[in-house]
Amino acid sequence: MNLLCNLNPDKQMGPKELISATGLSFVNYCFSQKPREPPKVPCEVEMEVDRISNLPGHIMDKILSQLSLRDAVRTSVLCSKWRYRWNTIPDLVFDNQSVLVSSQEQISIKTKIVNVVDQVLLLHAGPIHKFKLSHRDLQGVNDIDRWILYLSRGSLAELVLEIWKGHRYKLPSSVYSCGKLIHLELFNCLLKPPTTVYGFRSLKSLDLQHITMDQDVFEHLISRCPLLERLTLMNFDGFSVLDIYAPNLQFFDIGGVFDDVNFGNTFRLAIVSIGLYVNVGYDQSMTLGKTGNLIKFFTQLPSIQRLEIQSYFLKYLAVGKIPGKLPVPCMELNYLSIRINFNDLDESLAALCLLRSSPNLHELEILARPEEQTVVGRVANIWEEDYYNCPFNQLRLVKVVGIFGVRCELDFINFLLANSPVLERMTVKPASNEIGWELLKELVRFRRASVRAEIIYLDPS
Repeated sequence: MNLLCNLNPDKQMGPKELISATGLSFVNYCFSQKPREPPKVPCEVEMEVDRISNLPGHIMDKILSQLSLRDAVRTSVLCSKWRYRWNTIPDLVFDNQSVLVSSQEQISIKTKIVNVVDQVLLLHAGPIHKFKLSHRDLQGVNDIDRWILYLSRGSLAELVLEIWKGHRYKLPSSVYSCGKLIHLELFNCLLKPPTTVYGFRSLKSLDLQHITMDQDVFEHLISRCPLLERLTLMNFDGFSVLDIYAPNLQFFDIGGVFDDVNFGNTFRLAIVSIGLYVNVGYDQSMTLGKTGNLIKFFTQLPSIQRLEIQSYFLKYLAVGKIPGKLPVPCMELNYLSIRINFNDLDESLAALCLLRSSPNLHELEILARPEEQTVVGRVANIWEEDYYNCPFNQLRLVKVVGIFGVRCELDFINFLLANSPVLERMTVKPASNEIGWELLKELVRFRRASVRAEIIYLDPS
């Protein structure tokens, strides 16, 4: 029988009686690793204990909040005032630092971790605001369901579940009853909520990594979190269309495999990092006469300030019609990072459109996709012709990484140097040492619109 279910509910017990009644050993375990040395100067130790015992309560709580759970329990030997202070800390973190295990057998590891969590919850005497379970040796077990049910009856504001081993852990229905939850972080979990319970009305931060859920579950989950400000999605499956309807969303970080992304009522969204991990082939003929992905993507992002386009997402943006400029410029965008294949004309045109639509850009990072840059082929030089008169009057910092020194890359660098009158520094880091000297010779002869601009060459090794 589990420890949380062993006690007589009609008998009132203090912490000492609880330890005696249940045979709990967590407190002893916390002191079992290293014996204490006897004090050498008793009078000095006594004075020190007096200072510690006279600390105000809020200072004691602050000290405990900075310690691991294991070390917090150890403070109970300081004096009587500290003895049971640890069992009122509102933030409970069970990780490898709090729960040390030495056995190599998974069964004994599981038993030890489960016992420690049971004991702490049993002895805890105050509200629990944060519960984090992130032990590298713990698989998804049924005991987690019981803990979440217990926590859902309180005032839990932050829940972090990171299941590092085994199959996806299916979240129990009780987790959706945590009405005061503000931050939810899940790793290696399966979400199948009851049809009558979708969303968290108070949630402001949602971090989902290595998770599985159906398409309709994802859509309802996001749309029914009206206060959501931060959303992180990494390595997910079960859904492939990202419909993001979140009026208070300010931060969006995503990396995975998906078919489409659509924003709705996201006018406050300021920071976006998005990576498409698979190079999916898109049929351009299917999009003729339609609004391209580039325009569709930025329509609902008028407040974008920082944008990172990773992996193959620029290829997605290049599908459909690519305008010379966006209909509505990104007036607040000051940082832009793009991973690009310079040998792809559509990607280059999409990147040029973004640059021309960002008049207040301060910092630019260009990352070449190395596996594609060595392709030999003739690519139209869009960086000259009609696009040369394109001043970047606010651009100060530029970083170019992973280039091979081919003509289209050098033309891009020349284009930036010639059109950035306030540029302060351009850092160039090639993909290989073999082109270092030749690349340097090309860089120093390019005309610079800014007299203050310096070019810094970084060795790739």
